[in-house]
Amino acid sequence: MTADSLLLRPDREVGIIGYGAYVPRYRLPASEVARVWKEGQDALPIEEKAVPGLDEDVVTMSIEAARNALKRAGIEPGLIRAVWVGSESHPYAVKPTSTIVAEAIGAVPHTQAADWEFACKAGTEAIQAAIGFVGSGMARYALCIGMDSSQGRPGDPLEYTTGAGGAAYLIGPRDQSLAYIEASYSYVTDTPDFFRRPGQHYPQHGYRFTGEPAYFKHVLAAGRCLMEELGYEAGDFAYAVFHQPNAKFPLKAGQALGFSMEQIEAGLLVPVTGNTYAGSSLLGLTSVLDQATPGDRVLLVSFGSGAGSDAFSLVVTDLIEERRNRAPLTSDYIARKKYIDYAIYTRFKRKLEMH
Repeated sequence: MTADSLLLRPDREVGIIGYGAYVPRYRLPASEVARVWKEGQDALPIEEKAVPGLDEDVVTMSIEAARNALKRAGIEPGLIRAVWVGSESHPYAVKPTSTIVAEAIGAVPHTQAADWEFACKAGTEAIQAAIGFVGSGMARYALCIGMDSSQGRPGDPLEYTTGAGGAAYLIGPRDQSLAYIEASYSYVTDTPDFFRRPGQHYPQHGYRFTGEPAYFKHVLAAGRCLMEELGYEAGDFAYAVFHQPNAKFPLKAGQALGFSMEQIEAGLLVPVTGNTYAGSSLLGLTSVLDQATPGDRVLLVSFGSGAGSDAFSLVVTDLIEERRNRAPLTSDYIARKKYIDYAIYTRFKRKLEMH
């Protein structure tokens, strides 16, 4: 790496020592949204999406994912020196999600805690900070979570895809990692494709900005720069995981970077979970780690509206084999499902205001 390299690398090598997913069991078929709002005539962008129950929110889901990550890592929670939660849907406007999660998993009081926000890349943003935190020697372990209970205005196209769920990652020294991180890179601009002002319940999106000037510009730029700086091509990776606002965008982005459907499909979960926002690409990565073999290289590229992308190159180690089955696989969460109709969905998401 040259002195003027664009890559982000710590002084000490770090990696993922534990990971965990969580997806709620309730599912709303996309056909239900079309039935209510389009008389069943609308094209369906996904099959179904995950919906949190009445007793679930970003806090409870983060705790479940964090516990799974701890099971795989096999460390005492008191050794964690940072608990960071990235989300667009923190349950409190003023009160951190991270302190509740830290308390629930037993990481308090000797830890740093913070909530992160950068739309759908809040989780990978936290991971980059953790790479620096651990890589500098300030901490041995840091816990990063990307989790959301996404919002979509009734009848809006977003309502088809706004799902719930996410993932947690414990970052630690490379010699303890089940996948070490070679490098990362970030690409950001001020592109107003998606936003929500204070006090607004539902986000707004600038339709014509969503694809080319937002998602594709940032995802492709981040992926290309990381690969070029490392001297890699698509064929050097066993898997590629991209942010998944719908089923088409990650496939188009991956193909533009030279990846095949076989390299992308293992991490493509949006057809059956919906877009889990801050958890989208991170949840896809858990699915890849559930089936990857030692030596596999993985490209991860997130996207956050506003807009920016974080790209990572990871290499799976021999430790994946012994740790993978210490906690539920992502496929286990996807397989356990209970279908609901639009009325129950409306109740669970509290879309009706009582006056």
